Amino acid sequence: MSVRIDKFIWFTRLCKTRSIATEQVKKGKVKLNGEGIKPAREVKVGDEIGIVKHTSVFTYKIKSLLNNRVGAKLVEDYIIDVTPLEEIEKYKTYQAAQSAYRGHGTGKPTKKERRALESFKQWKNEDL
Repeated sequence: MSVRIDKFIWFTRLCKTRSIATEQVKKGKVKLNGEGIKPAREVKVGDEIGIVKHTSVFTYKIKSLLNNRVGAKLVEDYIIDVTPLEEIEKYKTYQAAQSAYRGHGTGKPTKKERRALESFKQWKNEDL
């Protein structure tokens, strides 16, 4: 049995959709055994998949192949997460920086806030 790399990363829920998986492989964000590949490249047991997410590279080792998409709880039967701790820490740092980037109530108003402001302005102008 052989499985394409784009299908495999979708089957094991490393990407939300198959089209996103194919796009990630085409952009070079997915590496197989450390080298760039095409979406149709076939994987085998023992291969290492590296997926770039923002500033980190997450690495997974293939335990066994599968024919269709599996539930999240069953994914661990097919891949082993071998990502180094420093990569995980780098990703957590990135996430913390993104969440601290814009606090609630700062920057551009939401649609609800904008409507309330416009309503207030109209009410104020009617009084004048």
